[in-house]
Amino acid sequence: MDRIKVKIINKSGNQLPEYETPMSAGMDVRACLEKTLVVAPMERVLVPTGLRVQLPAGYEMQIRPRSGLALKHGITLANSPGTVDADYRGEIGIIVINLSAEPFEISNGDRICQMVITQYTRVEWESVERIDETVRGDGGFGHTGV
Repeated sequence: MDRIKVKIINKSGNQLPEYETPMSAGMDVRACLEKTLVVAPMERVLVPTGLRVQLPAGYEMQIRPRSGLALKHGITLANSPGTVDADYRGEIGIIVINLSAEPFEISNGDRICQMVITQYTRVEWESVERIDETVRGDGGFGHTGV
């Protein structure tokens, strides 16, 4: 397993994002709030984290929902996965949406999402008139059945 150093500024007063188990891919991220935030059913809110990062070139941070919040409370992210690019230096904000029928409270320090830092590849397009055929062809959107 590779490791990289990532510079981080933490103005939240909460602990840094961390892996909850030795083999976790994602680190839990905590809300940075002055007072409890109530998210109404079907409402979207931007939740501050108090975190700023400096990712190395060639890396991105993916912001993903926490499965327990999604299953138990209908809380997910409106743009999942969210992407934090290596050249972004602003505070990381999390776009939370409440898909349940009940209001949901978020307090300072609550774990609201997870982040995964991963390497990526840049694409150079090659314009062509034809691409290779496959057995699947253009079959998509359920073409293999239920």
